Amino acid sequence: MIVDLLPDSVVTVESFGDDGADQTPLYPEEQAVVAQAVDKRRREFAAVRACARRAMEKLGVPPQAVLPGERGAPQWPTGLMGSMTHCDGYRAAALVRADDLASLGIDAEPHGPLPDGVLRSVSLPGERERLALLAARQPAVHWDRLLFSAKESVYKAWFPLTGKWLDFEEADIEVHADPGGVSYGRFRAELLVPGPLVGGRLLRHFEGRWTVDHGLVATAVTIPAA
Repeated sequence: MIVDLLPDSVVTVESFGDDGADQTPLYPEEQAVVAQAVDKRRREFAAVRACARRAMEKLGVPPQAVLPGERGAPQWPTGLMGSMTHCDGYRAAALVRADDLASLGIDAEPHGPLPDGVLRSVSLPGERERLALLAARQPAVHWDRLLFSAKESVYKAWFPLTGKWLDFEEADIEVHADPGGVSYGRFRAELLVPGPLVGGRLLRHFEGRWTVDHGLVATAVTIPAA
């Protein structure tokens, strides 16, 4: 899924279902993070880190602990950057060498409608208008959930560059379906607050891609290094 949304320089490892989550070992410092967590949280935490460690190995980096830092952002080994996501029945980690991208963010969600009232709290009026048009043309896609996922990916790419919070209403996202396809496409996030400086260039928007498959919606954002 997510591997198809990212450039070749990014190594992505994903897994579906339980897929050995019970056998995933954690480093002692990771165990301490989830020592008081419920069983579901511990399993998710471990399973997505198993993906991250397999991605490290593919990049030739010895597997190591991935601890949550400020606002829960994962702390990656020196020279790497990445993003992780998990939801019921799915988890993925995407890693890249820091020289190849400035930042990236991935997210996956169950492909179903958002709970009542959530869309209005996470979207702008213009976004809701555009989603209504998309839904009229392609009702098989839960566009509200897709928008929510895109906002999550935007934030995950934003935070490593800025160290700041980005509110749902501080990025205006326009979603597009690729011609001839109803299960994949692109989106553009216009930043409504000053963007990060990357390679001497002030970013005013992020570009992303999305797909719907396996009962999930997945999104990804990549920020070129220069």
